[in-house]
Amino acid sequence: MQDFGPKQERILEAIKMMNNIEEVLVYIEKFQAQWHRLLESVDARVDKILVVVRPQVLADHRALLASLGWPPKLLTPKIDSGEIAGLSYPRVLMQGDKSKGYSQTFLALCSLQHLQRRREDRQHNIIGQRKSCVGLWAIDELVSPIASRMEYHFSKWAEQPEFMFALVYKITKDFIIGVDDVLQPLIDKARLSSCSAKEAWVSAMVQMLSGFLAKSVFSVLVERYRDKQIRSEVIASWLHLIDHTVSFDKQMRSLLSSETPFFLESKSFEGLSRGLSVLTIFCDRPEWLKIWAKIELKDAWKKIQPLLKDERAWIIDKECDVVIGTESKHFVLSTRGDHKAPLVAESALKIAWEMIERSQTLPSLQPRIRFIRSTAARFFWYFHNGLILRCKNTDFSLENVDASLIKVCGSINAARYIESKMQEWSDDVSFLEMRIAEKDSDIDRNNEVLGNSCFFGEEIKSLEELMNNWLMEIISALLHHFETLSWEYLQNGRYFVQENLHRVPAVTDLAVSFDIVQALDALKSQLHLLKMSLNPKDFLDLWRSVADALDQFVSRSIFTSGIRYSSGGINQFDSDMQALFHVFQPFCYRPDAFFPCIREILKLLQMSKEEVKLLQVALSKDKNGTKCLHSLGISHLTFDQVDNVLSNRKCRS
Repeated sequence: MQDFGPKQERILEAIKMMNNIEEVLVYIEKFQAQWHRLLESVDARVDKILVVVRPQVLADHRALLASLGWPPKLLTPKIDSGEIAGLSYPRVLMQGDKSKGYSQTFLALCSLQHLQRRREDRQHNIIGQRKSCVGLWAIDELVSPIASRMEYHFSKWAEQPEFMFALVYKITKDFIIGVDDVLQPLIDKARLSSCSAKEAWVSAMVQMLSGFLAKSVFSVLVERYRDKQIRSEVIASWLHLIDHTVSFDKQMRSLLSSETPFFLESKSFEGLSRGLSVLTIFCDRPEWLKIWAKIELKDAWKKIQPLLKDERAWIIDKECDVVIGTESKHFVLSTRGDHKAPLVAESALKIAWEMIERSQTLPSLQPRIRFIRSTAARFFWYFHNGLILRCKNTDFSLENVDASLIKVCGSINAARYIESKMQEWSDDVSFLEMRIAEKDSDIDRNNEVLGNSCFFGEEIKSLEELMNNWLMEIISALLHHFETLSWEYLQNGRYFVQENLHRVPAVTDLAVSFDIVQALDALKSQLHLLKMSLNPKDFLDLWRSVADALDQFVSRSIFTSGIRYSSGGINQFDSDMQALFHVFQPFCYRPDAFFPCIREILKLLQMSKEEVKLLQVALSKDKNGTKCLHSLGISHLTFDQVDNVLSNRKCRS
């Protein structure tokens, strides 16, 4: 050891000289690029020196570590029983010459790495672009002897991975303060900018465990997975291991969060974060990532299937009913209660989000994108197909309409709630980042025509189609029932040609024709049921669409029936239409505003003889009649339709 100090000084001096040479080479590279042969010649000579110096520095460093008693002994009986004892960094051993010698070898190794880094940056033309230090050779030398001792215990815990993770976390945590206090000043002295002793220590420990898991655990599970007879057992072990892996990754990163709280979210630290996640295993092995995704998807579908078949999971919570006010009312739907979504929708979102969360510690974007596309996104497609199948198994006949409406409303509400959550997720910065990366890669070639800026754009689009299609089915069913129950009323016309008519008192004290009472009662009952069962946003669109369709249907029936209205018949028709407007009274202040054609027909029918004559004269002077009709407030009926209504009036005083 007596010659150790001078020897290390000579090595440090040699490294310093090589750094000076590198500075000259950087200058030549920048200002005398034509001297490339000179650069190659000098690089070759420096390489020969490094071939001699680096092994010597490593050997000296390892010898010093061994003399210091590194690594510390692990308490074997306690570890074998699952008890992880606390350890501390052996600073007490680093005194006198040993402490100085260790510092010198550590500094030499860091300086050598600094030189190597500078040369690589110059040779790859990335001078000044490197943002972080991926790993430190000197820290790796601390971890390597620990790994050889720990792997002895790891081999016994193939079925108990939680012990592996606990041991690695405990040792990493116990040494991290000492590593930072003793080694960070030496790293700074070696001019290894952007390098943190803490980060390098945690990264090295994670990579040590990752290497063992890849070699001795995941590789075995992959082979066993191919045997279908034991696949279910392998799936359980795999998921158990992944759960502990994700939890461990978060624990290890939490050790650094107080120092660099922003690096976990920043793309610029992706290179460093690769070393901080055991899931890096899957970044380097796409076939393993594919197996993991298959296992996750199968497990997710296994969880949701019983709920899809359980009617209790489809019950709509009606306690969170949102009262619909004026036309200008805006609905801010955020919770499951706001959407009146069944519990199965919340369960589906929870299952999907758990899969997404498990992928968050994947350090590379592309593997994370592939995993989410193969798990959560595909899971939503499966759930979407389940919603469609549930809607198709309905019967909108008059006898079963109530049960069918509730069933379809549950599916629409579930789709609406999931769509809103997927949009919310897609707006998150991590999903925006993945979508940008996806667009810039070959992954998005099949979606180029679609131009979706949203990560879950295709899934959202499919849910919107489902909702639109089945809202139209509901509207069609309501209109079909109304048409069936009111056919006699609209086609016979016996109520409109007689003066003395049979009338049925309505709730509003208006006289309502007997033949339309059943149609109005059914419509009122169905709309009330839909208001209770459907989310407010879709119900608003639905009742307005129903009103518009009824307006077109009734007015078209009047134009085509050829019925001539007597004075009493006009009054009767007015009473019946007021009853129709009243059905929509709970949803707005002026329901007649949503029946413009019927309202204008009533206006024409209720004109006096003199008003009709004046109108006919005005229309004869105005070739298309538009200006004249607009002056009377008639803008939804054509000239021919107005003429049809006027010609079907009997004499009215």
